[in-house]
Amino acid sequence: MRIGLIGLGRIGAFHAETLSTLPSVTSLVVTDAVPAATQAVAERFGVEAADSPEKLLASGLDGVIIAAATDAHPELIIAAADAGLPILCEKPVARTIGEAVAVGRRVAATGVPVQIGYPRRFDPGFTAARAAVAGGELGWLHTVRSTTLDPAPPPAAYIAVSGGIFRDCSIHDFDTVRWVTGREVVEVYATGSDRGDPMFAEAGDVATAATVLTLDDGALALVSNTRYNAAGHDVRMELHGSAGSIAAGLDDKLPLRSAEPGVEFPTGTPYVFFMDRFAAAFRAELAAFVDVAAGTRPSACTIDDALETAWVAEAATLSLAEHRAVRVEEARERLS
Repeated sequence: MRIGLIGLGRIGAFHAETLSTLPSVTSLVVTDAVPAATQAVAERFGVEAADSPEKLLASGLDGVIIAAATDAHPELIIAAADAGLPILCEKPVARTIGEAVAVGRRVAATGVPVQIGYPRRFDPGFTAARAAVAGGELGWLHTVRSTTLDPAPPPAAYIAVSGGIFRDCSIHDFDTVRWVTGREVVEVYATGSDRGDPMFAEAGDVATAATVLTLDDGALALVSNTRYNAAGHDVRMELHGSAGSIAAGLDDKLPLRSAEPGVEFPTGTPYVFFMDRFAAAFRAELAAFVDVAAGTRPSACTIDDALETAWVAEAATLSLAEHRAVRVEEARERLS
């Protein structure tokens, strides 16, 4: 398969390295808004370079991966769809929910398959937890706990354009809760604290957030997020049901120590970066997309899937601002 990659920043360059080693990718074409980045990646991995997204899309591809800046996502998604090319785009679909909905409608009319990048859907622990839920091993769920705890804040320039912690960080937990449980979120209550660097308050954001999600079967999901987990990058999920419990992310690199006497677990070096934590998941995600491009499997996360999760993030943002529980349907009606 001949695959194109647009955007060669941190995640794009990481994808280029992975794609260059996938047996199913026979050729890779890359481009970036910074010509030097295009040339550097092309030379490093021995792949083709294109001068622009337009030239890349016209170079006889079987599929395209979009890892450019968020503002460029809508235009690039539509251009690739109009060219009839299957698409993998990093989240979010667009900076605003209104624009994302419009992109979804436009792409749906083309019939082109689109996969949005939520790598936890390909992590072995999360996929095993989902299988346990679907297989009835846990009985009916009553409590879900999901965490994304970053070891250090991103730069102030990033925070200023991130859209806030719920749209940028918590949204991964929201997606995983929906995907693993197979349920939809109907109501959200969110709170947060801007304790830490003043850049969060200046951006109208919070550094630490807690969200309670009520699912459509009555189960409760508790989502915890922070930009200040110095112990390491901590991404976990617990699912507790009437017949059993299971957890994803409890491996030897968990950045958490036990206070119990004689307990040595975990003994490994903690994860410090999401690319380390999800290296296998990213590889599986890219391999899956190549199959989508080949027409041998459906998208694991469609634009519609991503939009449903985005509405949860919008409800959480509204809940934080108004200090009350917000039904997802209310957020949809207010912002549509």
